[in-house]
Amino acid sequence: MRPLRIALLTLESALSAGPVLDFARAHAGQIVLIGRSIPYRSAMGGMWGQTRAHWRRSGPGFFPFLLAGYGVPQTVGDIRRALGIGALTRFARRHAIPLEAIEDVNGPNFAALLEKTHPDVIVSFHFDQILNGETLARVPGGGINIHPGLLPRHRGPVPTFWAMQENSSFGVTVHRMVPRIDAGGILAQDSLDLPPGTSAIAAARLLHGLGGQLATRILAEMAQGRGFPEMVPPVLAYCPFPSARALREAARGGHRLVGWDDWRRAFTSPVG
Repeated sequence: MRPLRIALLTLESALSAGPVLDFARAHAGQIVLIGRSIPYRSAMGGMWGQTRAHWRRSGPGFFPFLLAGYGVPQTVGDIRRALGIGALTRFARRHAIPLEAIEDVNGPNFAALLEKTHPDVIVSFHFDQILNGETLARVPGGGINIHPGLLPRHRGPVPTFWAMQENSSFGVTVHRMVPRIDAGGILAQDSLDLPPGTSAIAAARLLHGLGGQLATRILAEMAQGRGFPEMVPPVLAYCPFPSARALREAARGGHRLVGWDDWRRAFTSPVG
């Protein structure tokens, strides 16, 4: 059977840029579309609306995580893209893969891209938009998502923070995508032992790397038409961005959101 044609969706960040690029290179002959989420899209209130929302919920303690994980890499990525030297931009150009900014993954523009490129499956690799049932149904194989947490626990955007906060295991899950956040059938999971003091950003980066390897295995099995066990988990509580209180508790417990190496990687991650 022929390899699956892949539509790869991602969000530029220091938490995932390296693993996403590694995954893309490993599947260069299969990827027919790369969608890059617009982080400060109007539907989410734009930059200032999101900033106010984070401030009201989390206070100032969460902004180092947002800046090192997202703000700095996205600014660096914009500059590199404008100069034509971004890592993902060069990869896409070299392999003649459309690289598109996605404002609304459920809108007509993305539907048209799927119609034009005919992917067999969508791979969501640290993508921040929720695909609805109609969008998933446009692709024969639906979608799979790479989540840096051991579902069904720690559904939501910052699973490594909550795993750290609860002193629970770090791990990654590859699951089917459904129109509910991190709630689809589990296809594969693996845990990872991390050194004490690993930051939430560093943990996410390492787990995304492991998740890319798991997704590669799942895609190979899907391409060969093999059946593999799929566990449909109970839908546990959603773990949102942390409150100011949760951040204070994390600090008292010695848990770090950001380490010094994360700031270096914020400027040097293969973004753009």
